[in-house]
Amino acid sequence: MAVSPARVVAEGWGWRYAGRRLPAVRDVTVTIEPGERVLLLGASGAGKSTLMAGMAGLLGDAEEGEESGSLTIDGTRPEQQRGRVGLVLQDPDAGVVLSRVGDDVAFGCENLGVPTAEIPVRVAEALEAVGLDVPPRRATKALSGGQKQRLSLAGALAMRPGLLLLDEPTANLDPEGVQEIRGSVQRVVEETGATLVVIEHRTEVWTDLMTRVIVVAADGGLLADGAPAEVFARHGDALADAGVWVPGHPIRLPVLPTASASGATDVLRTQGLAVSRDRRHAVRAGLDVGIPDASATAITGPNGAGKSTFALTLAGLLPPLAGEVVAAERLRGRRGLHPDHWSSRELLTRIGTVFQEPEHQFLAQTLREELAVGPRALGYDDARIDAVVDGLLERIGLAPLAAANPFTLSGGQKRRLSVATVLAASPSVIVLDEPTFGQDRRGWIELVTMLQEQIAAGTAIIAVTHDAEVVRHLGGHRIALTPDAGGTEAAA
Repeated sequence: MAVSPARVVAEGWGWRYAGRRLPAVRDVTVTIEPGERVLLLGASGAGKSTLMAGMAGLLGDAEEGEESGSLTIDGTRPEQQRGRVGLVLQDPDAGVVLSRVGDDVAFGCENLGVPTAEIPVRVAEALEAVGLDVPPRRATKALSGGQKQRLSLAGALAMRPGLLLLDEPTANLDPEGVQEIRGSVQRVVEETGATLVVIEHRTEVWTDLMTRVIVVAADGGLLADGAPAEVFARHGDALADAGVWVPGHPIRLPVLPTASASGATDVLRTQGLAVSRDRRHAVRAGLDVGIPDASATAITGPNGAGKSTFALTLAGLLPPLAGEVVAAERLRGRRGLHPDHWSSRELLTRIGTVFQEPEHQFLAQTLREELAVGPRALGYDDARIDAVVDGLLERIGLAPLAAANPFTLSGGQKRRLSVATVLAASPSVIVLDEPTFGQDRRGWIELVTMLQEQIAAGTAIIAVTHDAEVVRHLGGHRIALTPDAGGTEAAA
């Protein structure tokens, strides 16, 4: 069904969040014509997500922040364009509203007053379009992060908006899921003619669908604007230096050797392990694997295969449903060799965990306080805490935001902060769930470099990831979880 595509006009537009000294984005002047397909790029923290939230009318009033310039959708303020804009957010949990899949997809349609008889048809079409093959009555809390992302996109598509806004729509998807989402978005915009704006670091996935690339500058205004081939050809080196992922631009980092070549011993080993989120139903079973010390282990596999549940069990944060996780003798805690028996303080220096959703581990009001939580719990003195915190803030490029609230950061900035909070406690094993999602080129290189340094220092890294370049550059070995609940393939 065709829709009336929306027109977006920004004139000197900017936004400064309450409590922030500097604007998140400023001086943006651009017109997006009806039916255009725009890839919105820029370094992490340049204000892409803020600009998109402004288009969606979600930034709030003067208590939430200060607006400059003007931003309109079809000549009207975005917040007055109810139903014209569909938005899929960076954080998959942020898009989930109701407890069942079908109800969640139908939520927007119901609020728009879509005829009751038409809603089930729209729900079914949207679920099929995004490749979410689950019953409509499936509990949304039972979905993986990648499945929740597809659910959010389905909810937006069901409303048939004139402006479709996608903020990192493939951030937590497996390679097959990335192509499904990309294909479904193409079908939708070709069928409806809707205006499309996508924020995505996976530029190579989207460029051939787009008619235009707009690059937001970190210090205000635009870095580039034009057809994709023209922008990347003319500005490729400058954009890469600014943090933009330019298709075909090489990553100049060393590739670490495989674990088998290093002769590493196991720091963790599973025996007959079955893992579960609800302590009743096994997500994976029959897991007999080793995690090499002073090396990287990548856990790969499709969405819903149980990667995150497996990782949380290795980290001692979920008890095994059956079998056991056994730690090396040198990690023995007062309560033995099983990480799920250890206290939080014992885990702090032994196994640190970076969750898939960064917000789930933030505890403090500022970045500085957040990074100090681990060192303070370990009894460091003030001088040592300051040294650790200052060093990490510089490494992750967030020193200017030391006094900011962690929840006001961009998605990529939150991820870098969440990794740094674990590094601050210097654990022997670090478990990371999608460590590089939402990262611009510079942030990705810095994170991978930091992980390589941790491996060189003797730390064992366990990374749940869909990013083939992470697997390649960290070396180590791979545990591939196959789609069936029991299968695994281990590869060096």
